[in-house]
Amino acid sequence: MFRKVTDFVNEWKYETEETIKLLSMLTDEVLQKEINGEVRKMGKLAWHIVETNSEMLGKAGLSIKGPEMNSKVPVTVKEIIESYTTSTASVAAEVAKWSNEDLLIEDEMYGDKWNRGTTLQVLIKHQAHHRGQLTVLMRIVGLKVHGVYGPAKEQWAAWGMPAME
Repeated sequence: MFRKVTDFVNEWKYETEETIKLLSMLTDEVLQKEINGEVRKMGKLAWHIVETNSEMLGKAGLSIKGPEMNSKVPVTVKEIIESYTTSTASVAAEVAKWSNEDLLIEDEMYGDKWNRGTTLQVLIKHQAHHRGQLTVLMRIVGLKVHGVYGPAKEQWAAWGMPAME
């Protein structure tokens, strides 16, 4: 749970920068590729990360610029990144208007009550969760990935070091 608005804003900045790096490694061709009938297509998964910002924080009383949940998935990576960038900037700007005390306010959230500090933490973890799923699908189709919390194998190679086993 976040207890200070500035702590969230700082963490959000890092998380969004890293997500943009990963999204930038997608190609338009793979967005609609069927990997397995049991998992989302990469375009839908990436778009879900974008649309959750306004959906989840809307439940906490914020008006976030971004697509509504279950809106049409764009057909280009550029469109996804542009929407993500707009949405995440809106998240930072709107949350920055809250006081630290506002983080203790409870909102109805998915059949439960969460304080806003918890909602912000879940938002980041939700994004990280789906970003991890996306990296697995990217590897399956042969795309390179960006290491977020540690180097990806390509990063080890760029440093002239063997990839960790």
